[in-house]
Amino acid sequence: MKLQRNGRSKALVVGAMALVSSLSLAACGSDDNSGSANAAGTSSASAAAIACGKAGALMAAGSTAQSNAIDVWKTNFGNACSGSSVNYAGGGSGAGVQQFTQGKVQFAGSDSALKPAEVEATKAVCTGGQGIDLPLVAGLISIVFNVDGVDKLTLDGSTTAKIFDSQITKWNDPAIVALNPGVTLPDADIQAFHRSDDSGTTDNLTKYFAKASAGAWTAAPGKTWAGKGGQSAAGSAGLAAQVKQVKNSISYVELSFAQTNSLKSAAINTGASKPVEATAANAATTFAKAKIAGTGSDLALTLDYATKEEGSYPLVLVTYEIVCDKGNKADTLDTLKSFLTYAISDAGQQAIGGDKGYVPLPKELSSKVQAIIPTLA
Repeated sequence: MKLQRNGRSKALVVGAMALVSSLSLAACGSDDNSGSANAAGTSSASAAAIACGKAGALMAAGSTAQSNAIDVWKTNFGNACSGSSVNYAGGGSGAGVQQFTQGKVQFAGSDSALKPAEVEATKAVCTGGQGIDLPLVAGLISIVFNVDGVDKLTLDGSTTAKIFDSQITKWNDPAIVALNPGVTLPDADIQAFHRSDDSGTTDNLTKYFAKASAGAWTAAPGKTWAGKGGQSAAGSAGLAAQVKQVKNSISYVELSFAQTNSLKSAAINTGASKPVEATAANAATTFAKAKIAGTGSDLALTLDYATKEEGSYPLVLVTYEIVCDKGNKADTLDTLKSFLTYAISDAGQQAIGGDKGYVPLPKELSSKVQAIIPTLA
């Protein structure tokens, strides 16, 4: 399927209205978990939207940022489709891509699109084809904190980069104080936590630093942590657990992990008239301006980490499901298509919105993904 780049950005902007509408619908039920949906998000409406196809067991691994979304989808899918299952191992984006190129999984979750060398490596397992990036999960990176006596915190790109690079080590540093008038910040050491595993969340965070830190972050963006000092933990769940337990700490996790662990998220001073809160609605404003950088069936996106638009949260990420455009395993291809079709459907996207902490993709983008899935071979 050949996709034209011209007009793609405009199409995603048009999709913003549908996205905002979907966020509103999700929010309407976010305070009530006692209805027809169970804790994992299964509902009769979701089940009805799933076309099961041939039963099979899918193996997958990768991004921990999307783990909570996958948990919802695989539960709904397994409940609706007898004999079908999805085993998602997590482990980080780097591990997921590696397992995919080794032929160990049917799809990999990655918060970063495949690099040219990785695309080349996929050709060994995608007979007659190659790996492509299909955006399925949209979210945002929360800068989560646990600071004595502080309920609200504002940071900007430069200050956050300096904190994670050990250039700022005290909570009452003048740079943090200047961003937080009226807030009493303690004279305490900052306990900064970063990912120990190769992570797409780290990649997106450091891409933000590269664009918005005014040169404070000097390392190249990447999945492997390159900042100085700090402490490490594995996966988004590991970082969330550390911040919850350790006083005067700070880290970065996908919004759903901030919500499920009741962690506070910093607002970001982007240069807009007021700091931007870490909310799904504010991330939706940023996603509406995303551009498709991939070619053919590849839907890799370019995101504006340096946005200064009012109400546009800059620290966003998209998790891609990496699959073969051709050369998928014949015995699981039908199941793979069925699962992906459900995940990108309106029902699938709504199932991870609202209190689940993710952002339904703009309709114009999800429609492109929906058109590609049936072409997988």
